[in-house]
Amino acid sequence: MIKSLDPRITRAEIELENPISPLKDLDQWETYEVFHQKKRGDQHMHVGIVHAPNAEMAMLFAKEQYGRRGMSVNIWVVKTKDVLTSEYEDTDMFDVTEKLYREASGYKVMEKINKYKKENKNKV
Repeated sequence: MIKSLDPRITRAEIELENPISPLKDLDQWETYEVFHQKKRGDQHMHVGIVHAPNAEMAMLFAKEQYGRRGMSVNIWVVKTKDVLTSEYEDTDMFDVTEKLYREASGYKVMEKINKYKKENKNKV
């Protein structure tokens, strides 16, 4: 294993005689979509793309490129070719009937809240 003062190299456990020859079969590396999570419980957000010969290297590149830019607690990498997308012609699947009851803007309580705050301003 390569001995390094850099903990990222040590954690990757890269062997000195690595049997992987990434450009043997590929003339270009595959692309991987990178998603990161800022803190536990948050959703993962797409932050960019890395080019890598395999998933392990994509994870290493993603940690180096996107993990150091800001707060991250978790990173996902997914091959770009494995991401399924809908067609723009299929927009009818997103047409839904109006459901304003799902949005808070449909409730008229702001007047009551402001009135309560005004009346109890001195009590609190």
